[in-house]
Amino acid sequence: MSSVVGIASKESHEDCNERFDQNLLSDFTSMNVSIPAEKFLQAAISLKDQVVDATWKGGEGRGSGQSLDPTVHKGLLGAAFTCLRSYEVTGNHHDLLLSAEIIDSCAILAPTFTRHPTFLCGRGGVYALGAVVANYRGDLQRRDYFVNLFLEVAQDIALPSGPEEGGFGMPYELLHGRAGFLWAALFINKHLGQETISMDLLMPVVEAVLAGGRAGVSDTTACPLMYRWHGTRYWGAAHGLAGVLQVLLHFPLSEKDAEDVKGTLRYMMRNRFPHSGNYPSSEGNPRDKLVQWSHGATGMAITLCKAAQVFSNDREFRDAAIEAGEVVWKNGLVRKVGLADGVSGNAYAFLSLYRLTGESIYEERANAFSSFLYHNARKLVAAGHLREADHAYSLFEGLAGTACLWFDMVSPECSKFPGFEL
Repeated sequence: MSSVVGIASKESHEDCNERFDQNLLSDFTSMNVSIPAEKFLQAAISLKDQVVDATWKGGEGRGSGQSLDPTVHKGLLGAAFTCLRSYEVTGNHHDLLLSAEIIDSCAILAPTFTRHPTFLCGRGGVYALGAVVANYRGDLQRRDYFVNLFLEVAQDIALPSGPEEGGFGMPYELLHGRAGFLWAALFINKHLGQETISMDLLMPVVEAVLAGGRAGVSDTTACPLMYRWHGTRYWGAAHGLAGVLQVLLHFPLSEKDAEDVKGTLRYMMRNRFPHSGNYPSSEGNPRDKLVQWSHGATGMAITLCKAAQVFSNDREFRDAAIEAGEVVWKNGLVRKVGLADGVSGNAYAFLSLYRLTGESIYEERANAFSSFLYHNARKLVAAGHLREADHAYSLFEGLAGTACLWFDMVSPECSKFPGFEL
């Protein structure tokens, strides 16, 4: 095993996203190295502590610098999210206090660091997470403070602006755009009550997202919705269709809107790579190489699981989710650890399928990927498979995401992909 994970660190970022030899997973699972839940819990708590030490107590944290990233995706707020996840599993109030302390520091930095309204890469995540943690702590004054800050973000006139009103200025995708704002609002409403952020405020943004998707369709594309990020029509969860559709599926949709969402999913299903079953990273891209959450079958599997729940009479979405999961199983043991483009993110495809189907094979597959990380995560990080060493403990590119995965392996039926599932 060590000869496989000890890969030279001189590879390019693109090369680092390549898959391991497909025999690796079968060799690994044949060793019967399944990890029990109590060991995952111990490992998750230990790794969470290391994340906090590296990013907050002894690293860049505690108000140390102007360059500090206060976001969930690959910044300090990811440590706060991980502490919250730990509290939800263990009930340890010290984790809740740590999360609150980190959030307060991020709240000071966020207005000058980012203008994005989103959960993963913007102020929306700081205020949403702050409100939820304060609510857990019973600090209603602090909860209301963060909710009001989030409502100030929601006043951005670009959010509900459709294309006919010049609404192309704000992106639509999950990391930096309107879908990411809507997800932050859904996160607040899940924990604080469904009308904390009112539907009267959110539905115009939903309508703007749908209108933008319809306006983004070209004459040559038989797809009801399409979006561009920096000029590219991405399909994946981070910047493209899978992420936008995942969010839209949480809202009440008219018959026409629902048909456009279903039609977009069917278009993607029809235009998969015919031999592998994987999904292109963007419209017309012939490169069949990426199997991860950001691009490829992983993000689509999770979105299709949600579609199968929402459109339960349409068996095709359940079948397509299962087929996407098979792609991840065959190809998803990649060379990174994180949620965005690593093994941790790929394991969540199986957890989603387990919740959808109740079939134990998906729990076993999630355990196989999680067990691989249990034995090899540090080797992968040490081998240099991160674009920036500073992100080794981040949520989406580093070990904080692995800690969240291990916490979710304690109760797979309650699992949820951080910042993507509710």
